Amino acid sequence: MAHEDCIFCKIVNGEIPSAKVYEDEFVYAFLDISQVTKGHTLIVPKTHTKNIYETPPEVAKELFARVPKIANAIKETYKPIGMNLLNNNEKAADQSVFHLHIHLIPRYGQDDGFRSKWVTHSDDYTSEDLQQVAKEIAESVDS
Repeated sequence: MAHEDCIFCKIVNGEIPSAKVYEDEFVYAFLDISQVTKGHTLIVPKTHTKNIYETPPEVAKELFARVPKIANAIKETYKPIGMNLLNNNEKAADQSVFHLHIHLIPRYGQDDGFRSKWVTHSDDYTSEDLQQVAKEIAESVDS
């Protein structure tokens, strides 16, 4: 079901033009207007869902099932040397459109315009700490 104020719902419904890459009954894929790198594609479920936290399993199944197909089409067409898959959830993680979407960002070299760098904290966690964190998450998965 579409949200009337969602730009991606409007794109899926043809109310706003897009450069369509792929469409079927479950997903719509189109070029990101920003084109971080050539072929930068967004894949969205046709069912409006705000982010990964609110996504029903059946919507996720259909969305993620299409990712390799579209990624391989980009790979075949433009021959990138790699590809980043990116999904941001909530404002704190830089989500700017609140309709679940996966970015496929083809990579062409170190200076192709995309940066992904984080600081690791491996020295802050002992093996026991990691086991405790894993246990806590696992308990939430099972509940």
